[in-house]
Amino acid sequence: MTTTAGEPRAQLARARSFSGWTASVREALDRPLTSYYLLLGASTLLLTIGLMMVLSASSVYAYKNFDGDSYAVFKRQLTWVLLALPLAFVVSRLPHRVIRAFAWPAIFLALLALALTQVPGFGVEVGGNQNWLALGPLRVQPSELAKLAVILWCADLYGRKEKLLGDWRHVLMPMLPVTGLVIGLVLKQHDLGTALVLFAIVLGMLWVVGAPARLFVLGMTTVGVLALYLATTSHERLDRLTNFADPFKDYQGAGWQPAHGLFAMSSGGIFGKGISASQQKWGNLPAAHTDFIFAVLGEELGLVGTLLVLGLFLTIAYAGFRVALRTKDPFVRYMSAGITIWLTVQMMINVGMVLALLPVIGIPMPLVSYGGSALLPSLVALGLLVSFARSEPGAKAALRARRRRRTPAGVTAGSGRPRGTR
Repeated sequence: MTTTAGEPRAQLARARSFSGWTASVREALDRPLTSYYLLLGASTLLLTIGLMMVLSASSVYAYKNFDGDSYAVFKRQLTWVLLALPLAFVVSRLPHRVIRAFAWPAIFLALLALALTQVPGFGVEVGGNQNWLALGPLRVQPSELAKLAVILWCADLYGRKEKLLGDWRHVLMPMLPVTGLVIGLVLKQHDLGTALVLFAIVLGMLWVVGAPARLFVLGMTTVGVLALYLATTSHERLDRLTNFADPFKDYQGAGWQPAHGLFAMSSGGIFGKGISASQQKWGNLPAAHTDFIFAVLGEELGLVGTLLVLGLFLTIAYAGFRVALRTKDPFVRYMSAGITIWLTVQMMINVGMVLALLPVIGIPMPLVSYGGSALLPSLVALGLLVSFARSEPGAKAALRARRRRRTPAGVTAGSGRPRGTR
């Protein structure tokens, strides 16, 4: 085999090109506002995709259940978005001391709302779970709000006890009794899926504060034993647990939903069938616009669409942990890590359900699935992450410099009048 003199030069040019490209990526990632822009961009794209998929996945269901109005569910979701976005914006501008001031009121209100779901006249049963609260014409799911409340309260608690966290007793007290009460009230609602997400949040917070490994082993063992016990107390849960790995074994029973989720995912191919072209949403796939919206997304947008959504969640995870690692404020560190763990774990559980890698436990996909009770706290949590990203080292100075560059020439910052005028 012979080589030409030009081949080494071409290889060297390619190596230099690749080295220059990686250097540019590293430089872009090291900029002060990288986390800020990644969070804004990924959240906006996910919210847009979510609205688009809610409209598509719910159109048939809405037409059947809302007097021929195919847009009924979408309009409700859009209303929640329009309510949540201003709230997320306000939260992103609040000083951190103000955010921390809500820690104890938030956990108290979460406990009160969870308890009220068991009170006749307030609690509403949906799908066998007594986990909804009726507030006049409005129905909310307090357990979704409790996720953010637990993270906020734990972050404030650990931020105040930063210098005492070397002692495992300060790590567990009073965090364990309070979060245990929250999880116990959720289990009282028969909502095992949300309880498992809360377990994951608590274990994640323990990992962030550097709890001893034996606490994780004990926690995981407790969760596993409790989950198996609760599964045996419900015939439906037991069927889902024993059939999730092979949903076709009980195709007409517990395997119906995961089986049709797999049908949807597999029929989408690389590029999907196109928006609104899903066949499974026409009645075969239960909860097509809520827990199994990822299956409709895979059917309509294909492998490309599912990888895009997963990539956007991973972008949020990268930015969230980047904020946690770069900050010097303990509260910001624990809050950022807790929010990131919550959204990432919930996404992974939802995807695992759709792919029949996990039992179906009724967990929606953050920002994508229909549901105002889940959407509002998720957007508020992302607003908090954006706020923390704005406080990264050098971020405030970079934002001020950007605003100065946008100021029209000849206009002073304070007067709003051109220079030289009276």
